[in-house]
Amino acid sequence: MSDSTPTLYDLMGGEAGIRSLVNRFYDLMDSAPEAIHVRAVHVGDLEEAREKLFMFLSGWTGGPPLFTDKFGHPRLRQRHAPFSIGTIERDEWLWCMSHALDESQIGPETVAYLKTRFGEIADFMRNRQEDPPGGLHTL
Repeated sequence: MSDSTPTLYDLMGGEAGIRSLVNRFYDLMDSAPEAIHVRAVHVGDLEEAREKLFMFLSGWTGGPPLFTDKFGHPRLRQRHAPFSIGTIERDEWLWCMSHALDESQIGPETVAYLKTRFGEIADFMRNRQEDPPGGLHTL
């Protein structure tokens, strides 16, 4: 007997759904003033980042393991270590992803699940100690 439970990949619309989500996400990052800091982390055009996120999400959601087939284990923290990621960059990344999800054809329950998971992952990517308010330490 086969298991016919849809994967997250299926629930997101497979290759076309994930590609559409990733494209909208990076279009927002590239154009929205709300994403100025996270955009600055991505030097140059976003084509390579688009492709890598698409490939990662394909495997992460239960579809073809495109990223691992080409680059090996994702090691997300290690791969993001060279980039300065703080609360502002995390929040702007999540703003872009949240809006892209809201505009997608993905069902509301799956969108809610993805927003929670992406929030956890984005927070895990932070690697910069934040400055205190005012930028100065006080005793």
